[in-house]
Amino acid sequence: MKTQQLRKNWLWVVLCVVLLLSFLSSCATPTPEVIEKTVEVEKVVEKTVEVEKTVEVEKVVEKTVEVEKIVEVTAVPTGPGVFNGAYPYQVPPVGHLNMFATNSMGVGIYRTLFQPPLAMYMWADGSWVPYLAESWDIDAATATLTVYLKKGIKWSNGDDFNAQDVIATFNCRRLTNGTVWRFLESVTAKDDYTVVFKMSEPSSVVERYVIRNEPIVDRATYGEWSDKLQALVDAGKDKDSEEWKTLLQEFNAFRPETLNATGPYIIDMDSINEARMTLVKNPTSYWADKVKFDIVYLYNGETPTVTPLVLAQQVDYATHGFPPATEKAFVASGVRIVRPPIYSGPALYFNHTMYPFNVKEVRQAIAYAVDRNQNGVVSLGESGKAVKYMAGFSDNMVPLWMDTGLLNTYEFNRDKATELLEGLGFTKNADGIWVTDKGDVMEYELTAPAEFADWSAAAENLAGQLTEFGIKTTFRGVEFNQHPIDVRSGNFELAIREWGSGNPHPHFAFTVPFFSYNINAAEGPGISFDLNVSTECCGELDLEPLITDQTKGLDVEAQKAMVAKTAQAFNELLPVVPLWERYGNNPIMDGLHTCGWLPDDDPIYKNSPYADSFTVMMIMDGTLYPCNQ
Repeated sequence: MKTQQLRKNWLWVVLCVVLLLSFLSSCATPTPEVIEKTVEVEKVVEKTVEVEKTVEVEKVVEKTVEVEKIVEVTAVPTGPGVFNGAYPYQVPPVGHLNMFATNSMGVGIYRTLFQPPLAMYMWADGSWVPYLAESWDIDAATATLTVYLKKGIKWSNGDDFNAQDVIATFNCRRLTNGTVWRFLESVTAKDDYTVVFKMSEPSSVVERYVIRNEPIVDRATYGEWSDKLQALVDAGKDKDSEEWKTLLQEFNAFRPETLNATGPYIIDMDSINEARMTLVKNPTSYWADKVKFDIVYLYNGETPTVTPLVLAQQVDYATHGFPPATEKAFVASGVRIVRPPIYSGPALYFNHTMYPFNVKEVRQAIAYAVDRNQNGVVSLGESGKAVKYMAGFSDNMVPLWMDTGLLNTYEFNRDKATELLEGLGFTKNADGIWVTDKGDVMEYELTAPAEFADWSAAAENLAGQLTEFGIKTTFRGVEFNQHPIDVRSGNFELAIREWGSGNPHPHFAFTVPFFSYNINAAEGPGISFDLNVSTECCGELDLEPLITDQTKGLDVEAQKAMVAKTAQAFNELLPVVPLWERYGNNPIMDGLHTCGWLPDDDPIYKNSPYADSFTVMMIMDGTLYPCNQ
């Protein structure tokens, strides 16, 4: 009996050790190596069973088998689960919480985790995933979009989410001259959970602008500004009035002290530093019980900063443009790469106040002189695909909207480029550099965001190709936050900025060079491209109403004619020269730290990783969960 009791005591100690190891592994973010050691201890227990064939020991073994299963299913840890993302942001006081002003800490795609939009979109089938909205409908007869909001959603300050939050959001966007207000007359509340958007006239793109493109902010923070704006509107004032301009200036200087969230996470303001910020669980959120991660870390920085973090497997997902050699290193370390279409990419921007960039034949010659395929491969490997149709919007979408035979593909042809320049009276000097008909040597500076590895590579390669052709070009990198300001203010000669848009209507892509970096440029004249144009394809055109009007009505076939005309004009005039279309080369730690990633052929990967982030959507609905942590 004494021997039997000793054996029982020894088995009890072993079981306690096993349970202690399991407890520690769930609380201390274990590594895979620790898990393997724990399993080895379990095997010792099984070996004991073979020696000790007693009823009591068998019962203990049954318990230890249960423990073994818990240890093996490491994808469901009992401790806090962490998702590690990466996105650039500015540290306070430069970075701030006014989500409508420059340098806000909206952290790109991850803003959905604390201030989601009304819904997000599935590109593969055109369906919607409702978030703050329950449903909506469009009435062409009354030119209204009516949104029915979900009930029971709360802000992190305890307020109920309702229609007044939506009104405050869109009034603030109106104050800041948001594009959506080109299509809207008013936004009103029918009741606490019904919002009516009155359109100037029915338009198929209003749904996208309203339902997806605007994260919803709270009335507690922005209500006073909304009320002031509405008072100006009621008094008949518009954006050109001094009162409006003064209010906008005051609003741009507004700095909220706290962040209010409906999403499952909220920024821990005390955690923000140059390296990382922390999003903690928002316990009052409608999605609090749906998400599987307790903490989200967002590492700060562009590609050079984030690359070593991915290689060290400290980042679970990144959207940065990684060079081909870096991508190979990721794959070699066991990291999975997904390649979703982004529906946009880098383009060569011209300052149209400068001669000869304001001559279309010069821009056409440059399009012929550049090997876009080489530029894309050098910059991003198989994720940089040369633009074919040069229509101003994604090659993936062009056949859906028009006859591609109407477009010049500008295939690489330096003889054609030379013919165009010589036709203008340009010649080459003794150094092989082109000289304009006015005697100006074609020697320019090309800028790009220094931290964007793919765009910087594109710029460096482009500068080399242009110089080789005889247009002497020097590349200079500019800090990534400053670069768009320089372009919008017209402080550049040649620059690399974006073309295209992660939105399902070509209108959104056209607004990028024609509006955002041109007539609506926040800091100044932008590229200074005159939208009243004379074309060989389509005669005299005013592109501003053409781009706006192509979204009017709900008849897509009627819109296609206007889209085709705009695309032909873009193709002929080339206000910017698209270089290549970017596909993601997004690293994911599938099975390393995060599990649940869907297979490559899942329709969700038709979503742009920026416009309707599949990763954020999979966090929100609980598809992704922590494992091996």
